[in-house]
Amino acid sequence: MNSSGTEFATRVIRWHHLWGRHHLPWQQTQDPYRIWVSEIMLQQTQVATVIPYFNRFLKALPTLNDLAQAELDEVLRLWTGLGYYARARHFHRAAREVIKTHHGLFPERIEEVAALPGIGRSTAGAILVFAFGHHLPILDGNVKRVLARWYALPGWPGHREVESKLWQHAWRNTPQEGVGRYTQGIMDIGATICLRRAPLCEVCPVGWRCRARRASSQALFPAPKPSHHRPLRTTTALMIHNSRGELLLERRPPSGVWGGLWSLPESGTSSGSRWQGVLEGPGVEVGCPWPEIRHTFSHFTLVITPLPVHLKSLPKFVEEGPKWVWYRQGGELPGGVATPVLKLLKRWSTMDNESP
Repeated sequence: MNSSGTEFATRVIRWHHLWGRHHLPWQQTQDPYRIWVSEIMLQQTQVATVIPYFNRFLKALPTLNDLAQAELDEVLRLWTGLGYYARARHFHRAAREVIKTHHGLFPERIEEVAALPGIGRSTAGAILVFAFGHHLPILDGNVKRVLARWYALPGWPGHREVESKLWQHAWRNTPQEGVGRYTQGIMDIGATICLRRAPLCEVCPVGWRCRARRASSQALFPAPKPSHHRPLRTTTALMIHNSRGELLLERRPPSGVWGGLWSLPESGTSSGSRWQGVLEGPGVEVGCPWPEIRHTFSHFTLVITPLPVHLKSLPKFVEEGPKWVWYRQGGELPGGVATPVLKLLKRWSTMDNESP
């Protein structure tokens, strides 16, 4: 670490001592499992959103062994509303891998941690720093923004060459002593001061040599992801209900969009083609469509049209399958449910079944 790196780290650590966050629930432990839970949940999700999910998850699954033994449905149910459900699936698989491969002990080598499903280099570094005090850098979104501005590093951080330079800067500034305080400090600076829009440069502890600030070009760093056209996809969500007011839910395939989650049957899918014949048959009452809702994914936007459907009897392909369940209004969910579907279930519970 050179002199500028030493001063950078010293300022970050001093600022964290005075102004940083010290009372987050995952900061009160060095248990690698609990820190692991927090780091996975914090991927692409803000702290305020994570806290209640973190507390509820650990109340239900307080140990690594509890997570490994849990059914995936239970894990996804606890994750419902947090989004990015692949995180939960990978986390569950990784927990079982630690039990099987590492005899239930969280590994301490960066290569072994980073090899676990759903854990990249930065998340692995954060867990090992906070749980064991290892001298490792991290490079989450907040840290990328701080370093990209401080060095006025051009280019989108998702490009390999740019990311490689950011890792070099991260290593250069990470101190041997006080690595945990430094790591938490630089993340806090990115989250509370070096904001994406309208950064609070006047109170930044490392703003004295920030190249972007000197050039009044903070808005240019880091460069945004190259724009691309996000196509629209459409589907009809079949709100199939019975005379008891229960809604039929279908478990989605284990991979793909909303993999493993419970959802409403859709027309236009493999099962939807079978539903089309059912909807055109006798004993079916199709209501008026509800207003469409939109849900944006990273690579497309999904337009969902909810369609209430009353069936007097179920087709055989439903009766024969284990991936169907009747959901009673206000009842416990059978597992994880995607956010748009959860919104429809809540709306269903608060209004007449077929009223838009």
